[in-house]
Amino acid sequence: MPVTRNQVVAEGLNKAAVLPYELRLEDFKLAIQDVYDFFFDVNSRLVEKGLDRLDDMLRPAIMSGVLSDMLTASLAKHSRSLAENRYFNGHPDLVVKGKYPGNSVKAGEQGIEIKTTRKAGGAVDTHGARNQWMCVFVYEVDNTSEPASDRAPLRFTEIYLGKVEIADFRKNARGELGTRTATLHAEGIAKLRRCWIYRL
Repeated sequence: MPVTRNQVVAEGLNKAAVLPYELRLEDFKLAIQDVYDFFFDVNSRLVEKGLDRLDDMLRPAIMSGVLSDMLTASLAKHSRSLAENRYFNGHPDLVVKGKYPGNSVKAGEQGIEIKTTRKAGGAVDTHGARNQWMCVFVYEVDNTSEPASDRAPLRFTEIYLGKVEIADFRKNARGELGTRTATLHAEGIAKLRRCWIYRL
């Protein structure tokens, strides 16, 4: 069975969304479609060679990292006022063009942090509570349908973009080998969900 190309569902976009930094709904639509097209192109070649789809090869944590990087790059390409943060592991992922020297900052406040998760509703761990614009993309990957050739392509089901504050987070317990993380608490995630951009 040939690989299928996913498409953005225009009806899923929130036309009433109020977006910061001169962002447009079209920027998100194009960013999602860029990811869909990439996975279609790569998976078509892999399947032609009798190999597994990229979706099936990547572990969940790796997939989330890849998607976050791709969406950051694509939004930077399509937006009018944002650029990728050139500081390695800097925060936020997207910064306002020209605000920081070389669009590079270790910890800035002007921009948007990009997160991806498979958790419906957009709850996602972060490396620390911050006052920030946070954008969460929720996605689905079909790793279970059999035969594997019938598996549906990766798809985004929700996007949230909201201004959150330190008080909106709860700190997570850390094990002996774990890294300290923070997650939006119930009121914080409700606040984020009110600022939805895309829902299927």
